[in-house]
Amino acid sequence: MSSSSSSHRLYVKGKHLSYQRGKRNTNPNTSLLKIEGVDDTNAAKFYLGKRVAFVYRASKERQGSKIRVIWGKVTRPHGNSGVVRAKFNHNLPPKSFGASVRVMLYPSSI
Repeated sequence: MSSSSSSHRLYVKGKHLSYQRGKRNTNPNTSLLKIEGVDDTNAAKFYLGKRVAFVYRASKERQGSKIRVIWGKVTRPHGNSGVVRAKFNHNLPPKSFGASVRVMLYPSSI
């Protein structure tokens, strides 16, 4: 595989589902993420401790770029269907529900 013929992603795509919540109360400190291709708790364990990036565009330019990132990390599995919990440096905004996040393949534990 030569790097010129195909691009190499260092991340796996995921979706921001919601905040951790009970029946009535939400907890914005913890976000629930669905990672592509992860469908059970064992597969989710590989991603524990991995860095997560929520990349978005803003209208105002900062440091020469309109693109911004909120970083977080995967903390533990949530349920049996491969959903994981993640904590972000700044809580993700509610308008990011359903938006894509990038689950980086580092730091590596293998």
